Amino acid sequence: MKYRVVLRESDEGFSVTCPGLPGCWSQGRTEDEALANIRDAIREYLEVRDASMRDEETREVEVLV
Repeated sequence: MKYRVVLRESDEGFSVTCPGLPGCWSQGRTEDEALANIRDAIREYLEVRDASMRDEETREVEVLV
């Protein structure tokens, strides 16, 4: 899957958030490190989300844009 992320430079390096996944963010000293870290954060976010829905009945819907 692909997710859009917002990368911002700061005095300490770079911060990065994933607007499509509220609360999912990371940081790094370099742009490459921040992007690698957000990949890990997204993966962990999705694992926790999926585990929390394990016993729930879920559906998928398609949205055309």
